[in-house]
Amino acid sequence: MPIKNKVILFYNHRSGNGMFKNNLDKIIARYQADGKLVIPIRAADNSLTAFFESMNKETYLDEYCQVLVAGGDGTINICVNAMINNEIDLPLGILPAGTANDFAYYFEIPSNIDKMLDITLGGKSTYADVGVVNGKYFINVAAMGQVVDVSQKTDPVLKNSIGVLAYYLKGISELTDLKPIKVKLTTDSKVYDEKMYFMVVMNGKSAGGFKMISPTSEINDGLLDVILFRPMNVFEMPKVFMKILQGKHSLSRKVLHFKTSYLKIESDIDIPTDIDGEHGQKLPLTFSILHKKLRIMTAEEDMGNK
Repeated sequence: MPIKNKVILFYNHRSGNGMFKNNLDKIIARYQADGKLVIPIRAADNSLTAFFESMNKETYLDEYCQVLVAGGDGTINICVNAMINNEIDLPLGILPAGTANDFAYYFEIPSNIDKMLDITLGGKSTYADVGVVNGKYFINVAAMGQVVDVSQKTDPVLKNSIGVLAYYLKGISELTDLKPIKVKLTTDSKVYDEKMYFMVVMNGKSAGGFKMISPTSEINDGLLDVILFRPMNVFEMPKVFMKILQGKHSLSRKVLHFKTSYLKIESDIDIPTDIDGEHGQKLPLTFSILHKKLRIMTAEEDMGNK
């Protein structure tokens, strides 16, 4: 009978502050001690997709037991898209090595490499939803507007050296340039005609290091949280910003918040978009959700509803 002892390790050597490169030998050693063979795939072009496409389906079912991904949310996004598109149904172990690591934050995955590996080798998992936007998949957040695309404009060297603070500094520098944008939001039960500064469509709880941007989100409830920030003057901005840090901004009249399993966003203006920290598609955007599509390795079973 075949032994399912092979593990795919998809890694981004450029992510974060070098955590992965400094601990590669430890990762392989821990897995070898557990009787597992690590197959490393370097993130470049369509490397993971090409690997999956070249893999015999029977071989995958008989020999592979897990996918490991080392990097930030953008790397996890690439990994998940490749898995779903190639019908790879294996538990996903996360080694967060990015700047904000928002998806890993939801599952309380620690920053210590030994504790990360305790989780990925521990055998416990939680099912997670996957968002869909215009036929592509996302794990944590889709964002649009002049503020929430700051990760695209932030110098990678700055991001890696000062981390989440880089997002904040870039966002503050653009506040004076904000202009209201008209958008139409269509759900399966209601249509909203709004003016916004920026908005996020959340699967997880945090985005760009803002830990409480969507405090009521649940990763496996079959719903997306939509949070739209309406135009506000310079005196109202600090108050709303403080509420964001406290996770209380949904109570503000300057914020629209609702949950939905279907959403279409339209605008006459070309709005910058960002999917899991990387450049997104142009509007219109149509969203849906795949309920409990992924198995994520976690410290405890069923950590999704928190």
